[in-house]
Amino acid sequence: MENRDVDQTLTLLWRRTLGTPQGSRGPRQRVSVDEVVRAAIAVADDEGMAAFSMRKVADRLGLKLMSIYTYVPGRSELIGLMVDEALGEQPLPPHSGDLRQQLHAVARHQWDETHRHPWLLHVDNSRPWIGPNGSDRYEWQLAAIEGAGFTDLEMDQVVTLISGFTASAARASIEARAAVASSGITDAQWWEINAPVLERVMPPDAYPISSRVGTAAGQEYNALGDPQRSFRFGLDRIVDGLERLLER
Repeated sequence: MENRDVDQTLTLLWRRTLGTPQGSRGPRQRVSVDEVVRAAIAVADDEGMAAFSMRKVADRLGLKLMSIYTYVPGRSELIGLMVDEALGEQPLPPHSGDLRQQLHAVARHQWDETHRHPWLLHVDNSRPWIGPNGSDRYEWQLAAIEGAGFTDLEMDQVVTLISGFTASAARASIEARAAVASSGITDAQWWEINAPVLERVMPPDAYPISSRVGTAAGQEYNALGDPQRSFRFGLDRIVDGLERLLER
């Protein structure tokens, strides 16, 4: 990637602070960068990241494909703008309560966000663009644990741990919903249909522990799993460990 592309994208990310850059060549732009980004988010919301393309964004705006490149350098840069825009959709609430409550609030904010925009879970964040909303988010996440007793490096690791766990749990939740939507049947209905075969190949005496545990879980969840419950349980266990770390 050429340096001018990097500088242009960063300028676009911070366009509300620096002002939207104006192209020196080509026809007068018909829409704004904000409109391009919002259209791109709508495409990703409707079709997912696997089907996302610059052409679909152009079609949604009624533009020719090549004209999109007068607004953003390319597909990956547009995705960076989309991510930062999505991160700023909902206000960051003020922190309150103890460490556990604050970390739950941080995780819940991300959980809700990814359920609004599942495509966020399919974006390569190994080297994320540094935009205003992402920067505000990181500061807000760190503020939740400021003064708790972690070192600065531990604070960064805590944020990474909570974010990674929440993304994984949200992915499981979204995939479970998608399975119901695509199959047209609930987990309970799936089990009712397949139980006779499973009972023949997996008799309780061959799988005594999993039979007992699976029965208890199935009766409690009335489904193959409970993603929200698993999310809360896992998050509580992570916070338990962080509290033990602080005690040491």
